[in-house]
Amino acid sequence: MGMYSNEIHNISNKSRETLFEFAEVDARQAEETGHSNYSYWRSTWQSFLKNRLAVFLLVGVLIIVGFTILQPYLPAQKSPTEIYLDEQTGMQARNITPNVEFWFGTNSIGQDLWSRIWAGTRTSLFIGCVVALVEAVVGITVGTLWGFSRKLEVPITQLYNVVDNIPTTIVLILMSYILRPSISTIIIAMCITGWVEMARFIRNQIVILRDREYNLASKCLGTPDYRIIVKNLLPYLISVIMLRMSLAIPFAIGAEVFLTYIGLGLPISEPSLGNLINEGRVLMMSPDLRYQLIFPSIVLSVITIAFYIIGNSFADAADPKNHV
Repeated sequence: MGMYSNEIHNISNKSRETLFEFAEVDARQAEETGHSNYSYWRSTWQSFLKNRLAVFLLVGVLIIVGFTILQPYLPAQKSPTEIYLDEQTGMQARNITPNVEFWFGTNSIGQDLWSRIWAGTRTSLFIGCVVALVEAVVGITVGTLWGFSRKLEVPITQLYNVVDNIPTTIVLILMSYILRPSISTIIIAMCITGWVEMARFIRNQIVILRDREYNLASKCLGTPDYRIIVKNLLPYLISVIMLRMSLAIPFAIGAEVFLTYIGLGLPISEPSLGNLINEGRVLMMSPDLRYQLIFPSIVLSVITIAFYIIGNSFADAADPKNHV
């Protein structure tokens, strides 16, 4: 009886070996199986590409920025500060309408408008980008500390009340009077109060997010505060930060134009969109000379509108709520 049962057991083992194969355990393949192929930035970029107008404007802005950088090194380019003379009369080539030699014409003292417009665009974009970067760094840092740390809430609130009650226009005017008008003066004047709006908005968002369950759980587990801020809070604010930065650039350019309009902007020897528009504004009533206002106004309008639309589109694409 025992021998019979052993034979049956051996037969069942052989049949099991022929019907089934034991699978080998591979930890690496198991990890790959559970790995998600999702990428936040790839998803954001794919969502942004769906907005054709924003993509078109982004390409246009990149072309403009690239051209403003390369323009001085291209062939057949004139100096933006040199005064050109008429070969026939030997006098200044004043107010010459656009032609083959002067593509955008000349101004009232014989300077080439084509070169001055691109030099002015280069100056204005530099001011706008630096101001936006400083506002983002200072505003995000102050706003995060303001909203996350209860110990710093009172002193930062007092600082905010003082700075926020100082009109930006007054600060710009005072800085222009105290310091010599220059690019650095305009940047400093804009940055003194420019970070306030960013800091307040970041603070309000941090206050909403800081006491949510996952943040409280992270604190209970001993997670450092800086990791909670970097990993749990700031990723939810990327869309807001990108929108604020994109709007800060045209705002800084507009502030430079305003300062020039009231006579406190960059010196005339420094080409900028503000200087060019202010010079063209005087000639607006002369039909033959309106080109001196039209050309820089078109460049300023394209840059301002493009940054606004691109910023809004990228903010929508980067919003974590739109990512599934």
